Amino acid sequence: MSDLPDVSGLTIGILGGTGDQGKGLARRFALAGHQVIIGSRAADRAQEAAAELGEGVRGLDNAACATESDIVIIAVPWGGHQATLESLKSELAGKIVVDCVNPMGFDKKGAYALPVEEGSAAQQAEAILTDSRVVAAFHHVSAVLLLDPQVDEIDLDVLVLGDDREATDLVQALASRIPGVRGIYGGRLRNAHQIEAFTANLISINRRYKAHAGIRVTDV
Repeated sequence: MSDLPDVSGLTIGILGGTGDQGKGLARRFALAGHQVIIGSRAADRAQEAAAELGEGVRGLDNAACATESDIVIIAVPWGGHQATLESLKSELAGKIVVDCVNPMGFDKKGAYALPVEEGSAAQQAEAILTDSRVVAAFHHVSAVLLLDPQVDEIDLDVLVLGDDREATDLVQALASRIPGVRGIYGGRLRNAHQIEAFTANLISINRRYKAHAGIRVTDV
């Protein structure tokens, strides 16, 4: 992993940063020394979330967050995914966009993966953001662990998928900025569906074992 790029100076934007997953990632990247911008449709909500996290984090509306960030993580609810990206296509042009959205449904049997016309949330992002470099990553990171001040390291590999080697290397390096985490290349973006869908299995594992399970890849 030593050949990965230095990403220490990047400003990271998180669209959907007022939710637990977004706030958790914002917290960990701020602790790693990054400037982090939380984006929300309402700037005041973003500012409230940023104030909870403290130094190194600020809140802006989605368009300003996308514009002012070097790399942007999409952590919005699946129901708002398409509309959010369509509204920010110009602001996200030329940027690496990291999609961590899991299209999930829930019923009395538990969590299950939802079908996506384009194949996956990441592929939907790629279809909309034709001038961006889309990468899929951070699908299986527990928001509870990210937000827990008692947890110093997270025992986890983040699978990173994409068709642009420079972009996936950068996102692998970014994942590895979180103590305990490794960024592992997981294939082309067309294989994002099973990564997103596996979140339903992890939710089932966590419910059965009262855990915050993640994934480790052996022999790498």
